[in-house]
Amino acid sequence: MLTADKTSIIKATVPILETGGEALTTHFYKIMLDEYPQVRPLFNQAHQASGAQPRALANSVLLYARNIDKLQELGPLAGQIVNKHVALQVLPEHYPIVGACLLRAIREVLGPDIATDAVIDAWGAAYQQLADMLIGAEATMYDKLAAARGGWRGARSFRVARKQVESAEITSFYLEPADGQPVIDFIPGQYLGLQLVINGQEVRRNYSLSAAPNDHGYRISVKREQGGLVSNFLHDNVMEGATLGVFPPAGDFTLQESTAPLVLISGGVGITPTLAMAEAALAKGGRNVIFLHYARDGKARAFGKTLADWAARYPRFRHFTVLEHGDAGDAHAVGRPTIEHMQNWLPAGLDYDVYFLGPKPFMAAIKRFLLTLGLPDERRRYEFFGPAEALD
Repeated sequence: MLTADKTSIIKATVPILETGGEALTTHFYKIMLDEYPQVRPLFNQAHQASGAQPRALANSVLLYARNIDKLQELGPLAGQIVNKHVALQVLPEHYPIVGACLLRAIREVLGPDIATDAVIDAWGAAYQQLADMLIGAEATMYDKLAAARGGWRGARSFRVARKQVESAEITSFYLEPADGQPVIDFIPGQYLGLQLVINGQEVRRNYSLSAAPNDHGYRISVKREQGGLVSNFLHDNVMEGATLGVFPPAGDFTLQESTAPLVLISGGVGITPTLAMAEAALAKGGRNVIFLHYARDGKARAFGKTLADWAARYPRFRHFTVLEHGDAGDAHAVGRPTIEHMQNWLPAGLDYDVYFLGPKPFMAAIKRFLLTLGLPDERRRYEFFGPAEALD
């Protein structure tokens, strides 16, 4: 139980976490992934190697410690964690492993003078409080997904009904359930979890749904990442007719109901969830949609025909494409994002909603431009592919 005394101890460790949190979480992941192979499929080793995952966890632990006595201040963090966990099928039996490794890392990194028995006891109670909260929220979501029309629990077999090359880097996979039954609806912006076996090892990954809900199947569009274990396997080894394990849709970066103009800004493969958002908004009607996409060059550019078709069919749809390098062709500009793009292409005034995602430097620039324009926080929504990081 997290008593007042233990809460005080947790808050007293905040300065230590501010300076040494990443070293602690790096050691935590090494312990857990070395000694508990059953949890390895839940983690992307590329994010471990880059330091993104330990850094994201360190930020989350710090935020939790700072707000241990006022959890409502955590904002969207808990919801983001729950959705990521559900998409990868994190289960209650995984939490004791995480807790044991976290406490061991605290003791080994901070040493006995700082990580006293009282500190370990306090952090054990704090972790259990968080674990109970997450397990309860995840159980509710698992039950809801299983009970919904077309829903399921755990991995469900899906067949690759179609494989479509979209650019030199991106390929779409059209997935249909092997049992021929309906599939659960989803909110545009959400993602699917995939379960695969590569070189005898289970791996799991999340991929954004890139087409609006249709009741009979899903589409994901995957960028081939240099050195990417799963993306290269999907591109090179998963052919039409192959069967994949699929977890139900999850994610809280979702299209919200509104009549205000919708602005979708994407960089690279960040286009994938914005396609689903645009398609759903256009099908529903009544809302202007402005679509800005930034691609490295003409070869990397994807879904150009789709955007052109939508522009021809829907008077409420406008799209602009910018290539970083090469000839403009039918693109609207060449170069990197600028505030002038926002000023020229976004609606006049500040009565519109913006959803944006892409590489971190790209998103930091878009956020900075929108702040300069004066767009309020509640009108801006973004998500990271992979661990969440600060955009400051």
